[in-house]
Amino acid sequence: MSLPNYLQAQIAAETEFLTVPGDFALENGERLQDVEIAYRTWGDPANAADNGILICHALTGSADVEAWWPNIIGNGKAFDPAHDYIVCANILGSCYGTTGPVSFKPGTAKRYRADFPRITVRDMVELQRILLDELGIERLELVTGPSLGGMQALEWAISYPERVRSVVPIGVGGRHSAWCIGISEAQRAAIAVDPNWNDGYYSDDAPPEDGLAAARMMAVCTYRSWDSFDRRFGRERRSEDQYQVQSYLRHQGEKINERFDANTYVTLTHAMHTHDLSRGRGEYPTVLRSILQPALVVSVSTDALYPPEEQQLLAEHLPGARYEILDSAHGHDGFLIETEALGDRIAHFRVANRTAANMKVVSSGSD
Repeated sequence: MSLPNYLQAQIAAETEFLTVPGDFALENGERLQDVEIAYRTWGDPANAADNGILICHALTGSADVEAWWPNIIGNGKAFDPAHDYIVCANILGSCYGTTGPVSFKPGTAKRYRADFPRITVRDMVELQRILLDELGIERLELVTGPSLGGMQALEWAISYPERVRSVVPIGVGGRHSAWCIGISEAQRAAIAVDPNWNDGYYSDDAPPEDGLAAARMMAVCTYRSWDSFDRRFGRERRSEDQYQVQSYLRHQGEKINERFDANTYVTLTHAMHTHDLSRGRGEYPTVLRSILQPALVVSVSTDALYPPEEQQLLAEHLPGARYEILDSAHGHDGFLIETEALGDRIAHFRVANRTAANMKVVSSGSD
């Protein structure tokens, strides 16, 4: 692996790497060679048989769960390394160690850039499956993730039902909406008009920073809510020529350029468009009804990007679903902020599942 220095600096020292030799077949028929997976684990592998946990990250996240989802892993938390074996892999197409647009093409000194193939959420799950096989994890107690991570969790449930006991999708529906596709298209358009974009064939030294910053500023507006912005910024000024909210958004644009790649952003937003559990499988409600695992479907009350109506529809059709609303003024990003309350909900869900499973065993034994 040889990433640009600013991306290499984002990868924790605890990160491990697995190379998948030979061809990795994508859903569209294209193949990637010698794919590398960057991943993290927490806890004792001996716990994997009963308490294997897979956490899936969102668009600009990474395998470093503590960095983007505080208070979820730890002593007495939703996932406790003393009892659980927890895995999080950087997804296919990302820029934190797993093969993606910033990776070098095998046998060359050139990065993929815009030549990186179109991928799907199902491709991400398939690569995770290979990793879990290598780690010897045959079955997972729970798969979870927010946003794009929730898409992966749902795909796990339907693609490998025999390997997943339960799922917790957070802030996401069962298929990507026209609203979300449209917002991503506008963000990619902002990247594409940057003079440095060069149809995706830019250099490490001259990336399309202005375009990626503009895309991130748009995204942050959809990740938060009217109430969140009003409470935090109101009409306060930072200077005579700039309001506080403008300064905040520009700061977010600068930060994304310190830790992310424009081609990666384009690749992953396109992949999110493919999210549709019913794609190639049948009618949407019928496909949802085939997902039989216990599921905790969580909405963020003020989410404007993936509104609660989407999760309500999902929960209505999943036979084993519990639906809960995470109350937050912060919009879609509420799952990154109200982590203590969210962690409590996940922990209670796990306890309820264990209790139900134990009661089933006792009942079976009494027959």
